[in-house]
Amino acid sequence: MNSKISWKNPGPGRRIRQLALRLSACFFLASAGLAAQPLNKSFFGNKAVHGYDPVSYFKGRPTPGNKDISLEWKGAVWLFSTRENLAEFRAKPEAFMPQYGGYCAFAMAKGYLADIDPLSWRIVNGKLYLNYDADIQKEWEEDRSAMIQSGDANFSKLQGR
Repeated sequence: MNSKISWKNPGPGRRIRQLALRLSACFFLASAGLAAQPLNKSFFGNKAVHGYDPVSYFKGRPTPGNKDISLEWKGAVWLFSTRENLAEFRAKPEAFMPQYGGYCAFAMAKGYLADIDPLSWRIVNGKLYLNYDADIQKEWEEDRSAMIQSGDANFSKLQGR
């Protein structure tokens, strides 16, 4: 028997997760203040990507960053696992910055903000997309191009473009 729970008919656990996503979206919308460039940062420490090295994703393996190898950029602290990754980021930060300011790609496609699990990720056409968790990542992957198109449109609205 296939026990896959669909987004359209969620079970009790899925409903709770959806509610948590929506509640976190309200919190993040309020706290982000809808700035011109919203950026998902940890509440404590102001870290981007939950302290993971953004360059490491493009090398195929997300790696926690080192607090001694860091850079402040766009109001957040970015941590790196190596000095080489720091140098690459410093040379072209926009190339390594996660899409949607590091917020959940699935949530952005649905029109709200949510936090991410730094281990739920995908590089698509040279861009880093992060998601809330592995289950949400699977949902996002099911119709990835439509999700990206919708996420791009919603993020542009969020930025006031």
